[in-house]
Amino acid sequence: MYLLVTAIVTLGIGGMAALLANRSPRLSSAIGTSGAVLGSALGLVSAVTCLYSGGTAPLELSWEVPFGSFSLGMDALSAFFLLPVFGLSALAAVYGNEYMRAYHGRKSLGPHWFFFNLLIAGMALVVTARNGVLFLIAWEVMSLAPFFLVTFDDDKESVRSAGWTYLVAAHLGSLPLLVLFIMLGQTSGSLDFSSFGAAAQAAPGAAGILFMLAVVGFGTKAGFLPLHVWLPEAHPAAPSHVSAVMSGVVIKMGIYGILRTLTFIGPPPQWWGITLIGIGLASGAVGILFAIAQHDLKRMLAYSSVENIGIITTGLGIGLLGRSLDQPVLAALGFGGAIFHVLNHAMFKGLLFMGAGSVLHSTGTVNINRLGGLHKKMPKTSAYFLIGAAAVCGLPPFNGFASEFLIYLAGITGGTTLPAGGAVTAWCVVVGLAAVGGLAALCFAQAFGAVFLGEPRGSLADKAHEPGPMMLVPMALLAGGCALSGLLAPMILFKMPSALSAASGIAKETVASGLATAFDSLTFIVLVSAALITVASLLALLRRRLLEGRTVGEAGTWDCGYAAPTTRMQYTASSFTQPITALMSQVLRIKTRTTAPSGLFPAGASFETATPGGTREYIYKPVFNGVASALSRFKWLQHGRIHLYVMYIAITLIALLVWKL
Repeated sequence: MYLLVTAIVTLGIGGMAALLANRSPRLSSAIGTSGAVLGSALGLVSAVTCLYSGGTAPLELSWEVPFGSFSLGMDALSAFFLLPVFGLSALAAVYGNEYMRAYHGRKSLGPHWFFFNLLIAGMALVVTARNGVLFLIAWEVMSLAPFFLVTFDDDKESVRSAGWTYLVAAHLGSLPLLVLFIMLGQTSGSLDFSSFGAAAQAAPGAAGILFMLAVVGFGTKAGFLPLHVWLPEAHPAAPSHVSAVMSGVVIKMGIYGILRTLTFIGPPPQWWGITLIGIGLASGAVGILFAIAQHDLKRMLAYSSVENIGIITTGLGIGLLGRSLDQPVLAALGFGGAIFHVLNHAMFKGLLFMGAGSVLHSTGTVNINRLGGLHKKMPKTSAYFLIGAAAVCGLPPFNGFASEFLIYLAGITGGTTLPAGGAVTAWCVVVGLAAVGGLAALCFAQAFGAVFLGEPRGSLADKAHEPGPMMLVPMALLAGGCALSGLLAPMILFKMPSALSAASGIAKETVASGLATAFDSLTFIVLVSAALITVASLLALLRRRLLEGRTVGEAGTWDCGYAAPTTRMQYTASSFTQPITALMSQVLRIKTRTTAPSGLFPAGASFETATPGGTREYIYKPVFNGVASALSRFKWLQHGRIHLYVMYIAITLIALLVWKL
């Protein structure tokens, strides 16, 4: 634990030093990056050591806070979640060092690096806190830091709006968590995690309430439907390396919170698993549908994160279903797929956001319909983005396939072994994941094709260029991680039982035997994939050898008879996905703006579509407008007379004292 504390202190010192060096953008960036990388490296060592040793001794320090204790602990579950926290954050810091050079002389970078390091330290404390007060403080630090990162470029109204949307959602999500820990503390008489389990099981009637409080509170951070309203606003507004960390790691803190809560509240009834399956499938389907309809590349990736959180939640749900029905194999596969996908999603979504950031850094836009042909100018970024796209679609041999395969296998196992009701639920998981996977393939085919293939759709692509090595190297490492963790998935399964046992409450040996059912199938798929890669590589090498010394000519392909094709004749992202968006128009609520041609010789015409967030437009906006309208009736209390304000405070204090006595 002392190594982890050293890592957190290093992050804090690096952030403070960057803030003090604020007058020099280069120096503050160098210090902030170094602090983030060094602190993350120390944290990774402590996490890997814990995974191999099975746990570390807890650390408890005196802390004069009511009901609080500075208690830290690291089991296999905490250590597993620390891997993406420190791993992706370190790469994002290196990437951000070059990415933020565009702001030198325009913005102060010291505060940015201070809050970036603070975010990493806050997440590390969240997953290692072993007291409710410490956890809530760490949660608040982790929730506040992204607000200042998201609103970095606050000259834009859209960025300020996105920041406030995030802040309101973060604090609304904290309210159920406060109630959750108050209930746990009242039941156990203490806010130490070690006292929660026995007390919660002694009051089984409250377990369902505690579960729903955790789902709502932590689900807001994770981005469950319809609590995801902040994701498509905050992710596009933030600098791209911050978006990578928020999507790849921050939202996973919600998943960690649910898993940690499940260790407190005893054996799960069947409806807990069904609830999470329903939330997961709905989040996955709606998230990817809205992703398909977006024109902004980063906004599309944000909605894709909702989809992937849905996949993770579906795995947790079927794992809980297996645990409630005393099916350890089903539980192991479900929990295993979910937790493995936590790590995999951090890699490929971090890679995709960095790829989008490189496009923005190079061209000045992430509007998919204004780009095209970037593969010729940015071949490395294009290749890395393609790997991330294949991984997020769950295509073998990349890591997204390996984790989704476990959840598929859990659904098939449940469908063939459970009683009628449970079997129907399990088959719904299989069908739902298949549908989401197909839509994801459509989504990323149109994104990659419209951005990197074809011909440029405007002058923005003319100035496109590859970023420098500090942006390319993190993308290369993440792309390699997506491939290696997919090809080495069978070996990774042997390292997961400790984390899964801590998460699911099932004995480590039982988890290992459950995962063993997937080992042979996954090994066969990996071997076939490796063989295909080897054959393709040999054929490419043979082709290169045969063409050496020969003149290779180039000619245009057949273009359907057009003598002078233009870029307006190629598919846009919107036209590519129009059949599915038209079919789902009642869900997407697409808004159109048309300027029709008129007259004998029309000067021009236009057609534009936009897909605003349905939950924000039709749920949250009316509710908040109603609250604002109701509260506006009390404006008469705000009259500027200080002596009356003091009287209000005195009356309130007297009323509280009377009520207490």
